[in-house]
Amino acid sequence: MGQAASMSHWKEKNITELYEWSRMFIHECPSGLITLHEFQRHFCNVTVGMQSAEYAEEIFRTLDKNEDGLVDFREYVMAISMLVEGSAVERLRWSFKLFDKDGDGAIKREEMLGIMQAVYKMNEAVDLNEPNSLTAEECTDQLFLRLDKDKNAVISVEEFIEGALDDDWIRKMLECDPCTVRVERAPKRDLAMGV
Repeated sequence: MGQAASMSHWKEKNITELYEWSRMFIHECPSGLITLHEFQRHFCNVTVGMQSAEYAEEIFRTLDKNEDGLVDFREYVMAISMLVEGSAVERLRWSFKLFDKDGDGAIKREEMLGIMQAVYKMNEAVDLNEPNSLTAEECTDQLFLRLDKDKNAVISVEEFIEGALDDDWIRKMLECDPCTVRVERAPKRDLAMGV
């Protein structure tokens, strides 16, 4: 019973948060459209300042489904709603699109490194990095080592989702939430034994 009440409170809190994001969008963008510059300004104001501008640009690219350089209210609300209410697989599919910068259906090392560097930059701004943390390059190398199961130098959406669902460290690294992600060392695994 306590779990149901807790779940109800969580859902109510997220719906309230979604409403607030929607209200802010309408207030700040009465035309129903937001440009990259406006999105960066708002995102930077609610995160860690200008250190989050690169990450904001990547999020904007992912939100702008029709690639017209504008995010309309529908694109915005659908993404926020999915991130708040979506299943783990839905959220991971969205994250995959964030990392797949060229939209070719595969994440290359350079694409992942670019996102990890942007996240790392935000973490440094608010001192979220662990003292013994990996660099963005080391983190990218570890993610590729664990996710690229067929060793073809790219990560497919299937590898991405399966890897994130099966490994807590990978899931944490792929969340890319500047409030929670800490670029930290992966737990030791015996890669020869696959564990």
